Amino acid sequence: MKFADLHLHTLFSDGTYTPEELILAGKTSGLSAIAVVDHDCVDAVSPSIDIGKTHGIEVLPGIELTAEYSGREVHILGYLFDYKGKGFTEKLDFLKKNRVDRVYKITDRLKDMGIPLKPESVFGMAKEGTVGRLHIARALVKNGFVGSIYEAFQKYIGDNCPAYVCNFRFTPAEAIRLIREQKGIPVLAHPYSFNRDELIPELVNDGLMGLEVHYPEHTQSMVNFYLKLAKENNLLVTGGSDCHGEAKPEIKIGSVKIPYELVEKLKEARLKL
Repeated sequence: MKFADLHLHTLFSDGTYTPEELILAGKTSGLSAIAVVDHDCVDAVSPSIDIGKTHGIEVLPGIELTAEYSGREVHILGYLFDYKGKGFTEKLDFLKKNRVDRVYKITDRLKDMGIPLKPESVFGMAKEGTVGRLHIARALVKNGFVGSIYEAFQKYIGDNCPAYVCNFRFTPAEAIRLIREQKGIPVLAHPYSFNRDELIPELVNDGLMGLEVHYPEHTQSMVNFYLKLAKENNLLVTGGSDCHGEAKPEIKIGSVKIPYELVEKLKEARLKL
């Protein structure tokens, strides 16, 4: 059988792998296909596709868009869209600006709590990549304010924690619409973290086409539940490891993988758009 991992990040957002390192890791893991879904960024897509061809790895264009619902982050994955489409990059620039603004707001809150983490330290960690909370957590570890990334999220910057700021002025419906406008497949990422399963039919009405059922933090009972929900709502099923390289070393590429037939179903759906 052929397998795919459709949730992977590079150093163009908050992962540590270059596109080539990601492709080689995927090949070592026995994958036939992968999707690069960097946060609010498509800079790694073209090089990954080109490098993948030389190593016999199929690369699906992808992205993980960040939206906000009732003060909580909601992540919408996009697959097989026209990532070079007119006006698309301008929308992404808006989201990237939100991310930069959020770093300043979070570091201000940390400062008020007696943790003088400098924004420049966070941006230095991100370099040219799309900056996010994982960069803040890594900077907190590097500067000795916490002992681990886990501690940073649990104490300070995780959802509902004292220094948490959302700051994404982009609704799930807008994220779904943006992907659909580019002839792509919008999928709700790790629905357990959305924690509002009753609202999924509302997202379906907005144009959602799939659920990320197979995910590291989904228990078997969750997988069964979301498979049933996907069937009831005529949604596509996807999955992946959410590998971030050395930023989250415990999560390996291919640790969650899906049968290639699910990729084929994505492609069939794309042809009907």
